[in-house]
Amino acid sequence: MSVREYLRQMPGQGVTLGNGLSARLHLDAPLLAALMLLALGGLTVLYSAGGGSLDLVARQAMRIAAGAALMVVVAQIPPRSFRFWAPVVYAIGVVMLILVVVIGFEAKGAARWLYIPGIGRFQPAEIMKLAVPAMVAWFFSERNLPPRLLDVLIALALIFLPVVLIAVQPDLGTSILIAAAGLVVLFVAGLSWRLIGLAVVVLLVAAPLMYFFVLHDYQRSRVDTFLNPEADPRGAGWNIIQSKTAIGSGGVTGKGWLDGTQSHLDFLPESSTDFILAVLGEEFGLAGFVLLMIVYLVIVGRGFFISWQAQETFSRLLAAALTMTFFIYIFVNVGMVSGLLPVVGVPLPLVSYGGTSIVTLMASFGMLMSMHTHRRLMSY
Repeated sequence: MSVREYLRQMPGQGVTLGNGLSARLHLDAPLLAALMLLALGGLTVLYSAGGGSLDLVARQAMRIAAGAALMVVVAQIPPRSFRFWAPVVYAIGVVMLILVVVIGFEAKGAARWLYIPGIGRFQPAEIMKLAVPAMVAWFFSERNLPPRLLDVLIALALIFLPVVLIAVQPDLGTSILIAAAGLVVLFVAGLSWRLIGLAVVVLLVAAPLMYFFVLHDYQRSRVDTFLNPEADPRGAGWNIIQSKTAIGSGGVTGKGWLDGTQSHLDFLPESSTDFILAVLGEEFGLAGFVLLMIVYLVIVGRGFFISWQAQETFSRLLAAALTMTFFIYIFVNVGMVSGLLPVVGVPLPLVSYGGTSIVTLMASFGMLMSMHTHRRLMSY
């Protein structure tokens, strides 16, 4: 009996594609290599952005290592388990978000955390970055595609219930990312262009109403600053003005690693978190920025390739959503640092200093690798 005939008699079994160590561990080698390169480059930039603090780099490295360990664990889980647990995790996440509204731990004017004895502060919104696209993908995997209008309305309710709960914390950046992740599943599921056009019209009409009646004062201030940062150059416009100054002063090749002036002389706020890209632009110039974008492009391209090769609806929809969410992280951060988008507090993935966002991202890459390496061998 040939291997192919044997596998045909085992239709429920996933097979590891390849025989190397990465294949046996259900890890995708090209994606893993790009992530490692990105993490190392991020630590290099962070060392300079943090003023040469080895302690800062060590803490970031530990978080990346923890995220990588979680990625390996998640990669071992078959995609059918993601599909089975998606509604359960989604329901638990919604309940936790409601608890945040009622008894959430407040810090810096926002109640985004639950305090768990023995563990500490925990941000339930991070779970929803994975749970929402997984839930919408599960919903559409049980139905015929392209989706009917009723199915679209139900999916929108599943998306915007947690989005609203997160927006009132308030956490506009995370709510945007989660909404985008869910909407990507809708798009990939075959949402008609007529409905997409209608949604764009509704959004354009609703935008002014949201500005005046939904956004908090500090959020309206961010929009005003985005439109005219020079109106308050020493106040609300300071961050974006200094960020653009840092990027512009880097030129083509940059001033050199550790030689940036805007960050090292404390002109650039949040230089190790939201505005770390400005540090990279100042010290490594356009060349460094282009190199970073190439690495990001490889990761995004590999993610879409995994989605394209998926052999079931759930995996195809979820892989596309996770990949697009990663792209939106990059797009929003680059846009806000360069003054093309309002500042919404979205970190540059695997480069900005952070904790829970790194773990969530690495878990999503573990899911991507699982969906790719647990594929069934196609029959001929």
